[in-house]
Amino acid sequence: MEDRIRKWRLDDAGDLAAALSNKRVQDCLRDGLPFPYTEQDGREYIAAMLSADADSTFAFAVVADGRAVGSIGVFRQQNIHSRSAEMGYYLAESHWGRGIMTEAVRQTCEYIFGHSDILRIYAEPFAQNTGSCRVLEKAGFQYEGTLRSHAVKNGRVTDMRLYARLRSDSR
Repeated sequence: MEDRIRKWRLDDAGDLAAALSNKRVQDCLRDGLPFPYTEQDGREYIAAMLSADADSTFAFAVVADGRAVGSIGVFRQQNIHSRSAEMGYYLAESHWGRGIMTEAVRQTCEYIFGHSDILRIYAEPFAQNTGSCRVLEKAGFQYEGTLRSHAVKNGRVTDMRLYARLRSDSR
């Protein structure tokens, strides 16, 4: 099985900018990213991920054909949720539908469950993002429910779906 994740490198910034300067990719993500997304934006993000607390921020480049084609991050929560972490990811549109992200999600979960005390990894894709929901299901996440009217994206109220994978699911 080919490795689909690796630590970020500053020279990935151009590939990151190319992936995120696509409106269809950004329409699947939370707000707050610049558009168009520049190489400088990519360098700043990568530098932040490389300097983040390694026990609370797990950030990887998703790779295909030796290049960064996406991003996956898992972020530890706080207080009573400190052993839970939220996952987010995206993939350049030219690589959608090839199983790359499913494998990246699997490998990321294996890494986190093997290198931390996190018990639960969850994700909240937009309900209409069937591709992302399918990625999570194929990577062993369980659908836990629909979060009704949970977000406003591009001026539209939208549902989100809640998925989770537990450390105990990996055994």
